[in-house]
Amino acid sequence: MRSRLGRPLIFIVDDVPENIQIALAHLKSLDMEFAYATSGEQALERIHRRVPDLVLLDVMMPGMDGFETMQEIRKIPEARSMPVIFLTARSEPEDVARGFELGGVDYITKPFHGVELRSRVRNHLELHRYRMDLEQTILDRTRETVLLKDITIVAMGELAEHRDNDTGGHIQRTRSFVKSLAEELFNSGKFLEILTPEYITLLYKTAPLHDIGKVGIPDAILLKKSRLDVDEFEIMKKHTIYGEEVIDKLAKMAGEPMAFLECAKDLVGSHHEKYDGSGYPRGLVGEDIPLAGRIMTVADVYDALRTRRVYKKPYSHAETMHIIKVEEGRGRHFDPEVYDALLRAERNFEAIAQKNKDEMMC
Repeated sequence: MRSRLGRPLIFIVDDVPENIQIALAHLKSLDMEFAYATSGEQALERIHRRVPDLVLLDVMMPGMDGFETMQEIRKIPEARSMPVIFLTARSEPEDVARGFELGGVDYITKPFHGVELRSRVRNHLELHRYRMDLEQTILDRTRETVLLKDITIVAMGELAEHRDNDTGGHIQRTRSFVKSLAEELFNSGKFLEILTPEYITLLYKTAPLHDIGKVGIPDAILLKKSRLDVDEFEIMKKHTIYGEEVIDKLAKMAGEPMAFLECAKDLVGSHHEKYDGSGYPRGLVGEDIPLAGRIMTVADVYDALRTRRVYKKPYSHAETMHIIKVEEGRGRHFDPEVYDALLRAERNFEAIAQKNKDEMMC
């Protein structure tokens, strides 16, 4: 923490007041603020209130010595990267090594020279500022990269959505349905070897890509104003394969495995598979279907039933749940565990649908 004037705060910790005065006398020419403590316990109390920019820490102190104080300082989240220079009359190699092992940045032996003390304090402050600025730059760029990735994913999904006039707000609803199901499964202790919090985030972020393969479907089929015939439906089924091919190309461009692309490929390629093996494109059965696809299937079917199509009216939540229970079914279309999660989360599904409702929904 800096002073209101922006000057660095140097904290001197020594049980001998005369030593503090000597250090202050050597450092007073620097444009800095100073504070002090005469014990490790007092130093910790004051650092908790205000984290300095650098600490000069005596090793040989009664009660909590400098090494013990250092261990406690590193437990303070805001002070973990704060530079600490040990000041001591002991220069045994094992003491020096101990200081560095605990995270000290330097070790100055008493009695120290003013020029040496000033130079080391100034150098470590500059290094600390440089490191903090670099970390912030990396953090900012990482955030920008993540944001760009998220925006690109949604944009790609919406590109497919806008080609299909019947989908409305499908992307926003289904990604929220997917998250709701995944969290319900996680909270119920299901599929924990896969469903980590990080994976749930990946599911939510990649769900908009589930129909990206529709960009490869001819307009005459995708925009047809009546139900597709058998041959047309066979072509429509290929959107899952086309979507996988898109993800594969992205993975090759990346040049190394990326978790969000692997998750996206599972979700894109298998969200029309059915638990009993009657789905497409590969007719996978049971847990041979990736979990991402089994979750996406439930979200996709629920939203399709709630939404108007050229060949059907939009169904209410109650009608949709009745169809899912009677016509689709646990262990037939849907994974039994994901189906059960839907029953537990159906109030949340209805709330999501209402929040993201458009003119095409009931």
